[in-house]
Amino acid sequence: MSAPPTDLIYRNPVLDADWSDPDVIRVGDDFYLTASSFGRAPGLPLLHSRDLVNWTLVGHALQRLEPEGEFAVPRHDRGVWAPSLRHHDDRFWIFWGDPDQGVFQINAPGIRGPWTRPHLVKAGKGLIDPCPLWDEETGEAYLVHAWARSRSGIKNRLTGHRMHPHGTGLLDEGKVIVDADRIPGWFTLEGPKLYRHDGWFWILAPAGGVETGWQGAFRSRDFFGPYEERVVLEQRDTDVNGPHQGGWVRTASGEDWFLHFQQRGAYGRVVHLQPMRWERAADTSGPGEGGRGSAGGWPVIGDDGAPVAEHRRPDLPAQPAAAPATDDDFPGGRHGRQWQWTANPRDGWATQHSADGLRLTCVRTADAHDLRTLPNVLTQRLPGTPCTVEVELRLDSEEPGARAGLAVLGDAYAWIGLQRDADGTARLVHRFAETVAESERDAGHPRLAPEGRARLRIEAGPGARCRFSYDTGDGFRPSGQVFAATPWRWVGALLGLTALAPTGQGHAGTATFTRFRISPT
Repeated sequence: MSAPPTDLIYRNPVLDADWSDPDVIRVGDDFYLTASSFGRAPGLPLLHSRDLVNWTLVGHALQRLEPEGEFAVPRHDRGVWAPSLRHHDDRFWIFWGDPDQGVFQINAPGIRGPWTRPHLVKAGKGLIDPCPLWDEETGEAYLVHAWARSRSGIKNRLTGHRMHPHGTGLLDEGKVIVDADRIPGWFTLEGPKLYRHDGWFWILAPAGGVETGWQGAFRSRDFFGPYEERVVLEQRDTDVNGPHQGGWVRTASGEDWFLHFQQRGAYGRVVHLQPMRWERAADTSGPGEGGRGSAGGWPVIGDDGAPVAEHRRPDLPAQPAAAPATDDDFPGGRHGRQWQWTANPRDGWATQHSADGLRLTCVRTADAHDLRTLPNVLTQRLPGTPCTVEVELRLDSEEPGARAGLAVLGDAYAWIGLQRDADGTARLVHRFAETVAESERDAGHPRLAPEGRARLRIEAGPGARCRFSYDTGDGFRPSGQVFAATPWRWVGALLGLTALAPTGQGHAGTATFTRFRISPT
């Protein structure tokens, strides 16, 4: 049998970058997705699709993290963890857990807002991965969440609550509804997504850890249990390690699909689309123990429980190829939606003007020796496939020690750019810091940049191995050794633009970035 036309086939991942812990819904003919953003601002990215394959970034729901002072510096292990996106009562709702504060909620009349300020639904340490459910049959509302052992000493269990129908608070103290310590072989149960289907309460939740885990399904006739469980997606003999944690969505024609992530080292958590169907229910009696109850009615994800590398596209109208934007000309000094600061931004970091180009202030700091500690780094995700990243830089600052450049940021980092010397000359510099290092050092020999301008390039090859080069007027030249990009805690490696200056008095000048481009290689 001949293969079907390639335009009828999609290939995974459908989002090949770090869109961590995705959740998805359908509203009419439109699909929307959000993801974890941890300590970056703005947070809670909002993506849109008409076919579940081609996605665009339409905005962010959270402009600043609260309390603002807590996120004045990078907090990659805090902030927005595993949000849940829902549509109820003609409003969009997002719930997420901040592991140090509790469960938050925001809502809006449309996906582009305006979004309410964060409302604390439940305070507490270690409350993560919340998901609400409004039961349209009974009018009751519920919330389920997981636990972070690092804050609470508790993990591997899910707690359920009755929730006020307005989503503003909880109506009870909560009850453990799934204790995975009682399920042989299960560990690190987290990331629950709560649904009502075919008379059952369903919790789709991952276990086993982000790199090696599996997707579980739990069901009960009563929200508070008891629940029976089944593994519904696992790696098996595929190349997709740890396929789990995501959301189920049904198209208008009745097709079922599941979006989940795969942890890919420096690339972070990329997003896969799996076909999904429901078994024919052979037995509608109550739940048994340990998954030994009803034989039928369970979700079947992927190729009979294994992730697919490619598949027939969803039965939806054909759409033009699309992906979240990466390139930017910075019109009027404004950056595109794809950029996030490493912490809550402050006024004056970027200046709007009448031409193209991102004009960053050379922010005075005592921490210029370590980019990982700085809030004024403007970042976007590193693509999950080999690519070439280029940007043009002009260092307008005359401040001795002022510097600006293009970085690959993670637990280790490297950057290339320009620095102003004490004698007023500008030099091309290339620096890096190892994971355990507290300060950076030279990765290449400093070179004169006579006009204070340079074109900067990073060629990110397989395995996120990065080669740096520069052009100061006589063509591109390589610089330094190959640098293997690394993830941050919970976050894939990021591309960054930054401008800095030593501590001192007065304005330290600016740096202007133009023509930021990412092209496949």
